[in-house]
Amino acid sequence: MKKFAFIGAGSFIFTRNLVRDLLSFPAFEDCELALMDTDPERLERITAAVRKINAAMGAHAKIAPTQSRAEALSGADGVLCTVFNGGIDVWRYDIEIPMQFGVDINIGDTRSVSGIFRALRNIPLMLDICRDIEKYCPNAVFLNYTNPMSMLCKAMQTETNVEVTGLCHSVQVCSEKLLEKLGMEDKLEGRRELIAGINHMGWLLELHDKDGNDLYPEIRRRAAEKNATEKHDDMVRFEYIKHLGYYCTESSEHNAEYNPLFIKSRYPEMIEKYNIPLDEYPRRCVEQIKGWEKEREDILKDGKVTHERSKEYASYIMEAVVTGNPYKIGGNVLNTGLIDNLPSDACVEVPCMVDANGINPCHVGRLPVQLAAMNMTNINVQLLTIEAAATRSKEKIYQAAMLEPHTAAELNIDDIKAMCDELIEAQGN
Repeated sequence: MKKFAFIGAGSFIFTRNLVRDLLSFPAFEDCELALMDTDPERLERITAAVRKINAAMGAHAKIAPTQSRAEALSGADGVLCTVFNGGIDVWRYDIEIPMQFGVDINIGDTRSVSGIFRALRNIPLMLDICRDIEKYCPNAVFLNYTNPMSMLCKAMQTETNVEVTGLCHSVQVCSEKLLEKLGMEDKLEGRRELIAGINHMGWLLELHDKDGNDLYPEIRRRAAEKNATEKHDDMVRFEYIKHLGYYCTESSEHNAEYNPLFIKSRYPEMIEKYNIPLDEYPRRCVEQIKGWEKEREDILKDGKVTHERSKEYASYIMEAVVTGNPYKIGGNVLNTGLIDNLPSDACVEVPCMVDANGINPCHVGRLPVQLAAMNMTNINVQLLTIEAAATRSKEKIYQAAMLEPHTAAELNIDDIKAMCDELIEAQGN
């Protein structure tokens, strides 16, 4: 029997997907699923749903709900983390206060000044989780799904002895979605790709069809034509292809706020031109939560559960570790000589081979200079934010915000400091 601890199990969509994925493997049908959440109501709801999923899939997993992190982690072979310190109401501060200062944000869970404050809230919690892992299950495979991915993983990877790998589902769907958007579905089967960079800004460096033909010349042609002739939901990343030469893993609505190029108060018409949804994500989350609640109620009502595995890496990683059958993922790990022209103390997203020896990152080499430069503008902020969390230094928070590309393009130093002060006060610390 294998034991898997879900920390933040009340995150319904992740827990539902990951449980179904794990139980689809015969090796895990009698595993123990330790569901841990600090909210008793959310814990009760997800436990009921997981029990229905277990029964519907004909599995015999032991379902063990608990509000105790120590109890959940004790003896765990795998730990899956989806915690979020601060709900949507707190998250709104991260978006609304910067907007009052003239810094428009559309998502704010990874970069921008809102990403800085989300990291400051979550880094202490993640380090506490790691210290418990060191105590109760030091050999467990620890997979983190919580954003801001790079900052949280880097803090854990350098301040604890836990081997942390961050996972984001944007990597495994990157080339597939790109080819579909460009009408190149006939190139999907047997394609070969290389993706590397940082989380949410990993670069599709190479893409070849099954016969080894380079697909990028045709991709560049079609992407330029599509952006010139129609409005769609991926215009920012298609501009990346045009001006930087390469496509990026995470969505255009994310990447619009990762640089100073697209959301600019001086050029408000660019929001419509590039179809950027400002201040939409918190509202979308409210609607998603309503949808997840309905799905949970449907599961409890009739017990119907689909068995199709999701594209999340977690279950494949656990299966590869247990069986030794190799599997390739895109993981967020410390840059131990993996990308030559990014800092050694950065958290990077690179191909990793997984087998009975664990998760083994692969050397990539040098990124094209313009891509490394784009990554660096974000890495600088990440490193300063982590230092701010470690030292509790307000000056480091100011410095991180001053170097954040989008914020710096809009505000002067005095306004940046005033905005940070308001964010600190609003969050109670």
